[in-house]
Amino acid sequence: MGKKEQNSHFVCVVCHQHVMPLRNGGYRNHCPSCLSSLHVDDCTPGDRKSHCHGIMKASSVKFSGKKGWQIVHTCLSCGVERVNKIAQGDIQSDDWIKIVRLT
Repeated sequence: MGKKEQNSHFVCVVCHQHVMPLRNGGYRNHCPSCLSSLHVDDCTPGDRKSHCHGIMKASSVKFSGKKGWQIVHTCLSCGVERVNKIAQGDIQSDDWIKIVRLT
């Protein structure tokens, strides 16, 4: 499966929002409305090799000098944590009020 197929629209399993793919070349890996994600990647973003498929809840934010603001997601099924860049300036930017509440 290529990057185009992996970066496709989806319906959020948490809030049922219709989510459009990113147009900036990155992977859309969380809902811009509720900030939730699914545990589908194992080691590499976009690899889709995880067998867990649990809900990843946005638990905090952090700042990286290289990548900017990032959302820390924690899997509600297995506890793994993943860090994802905030989607901004695209067709559906992340909800900044919810991001600020995570700080």
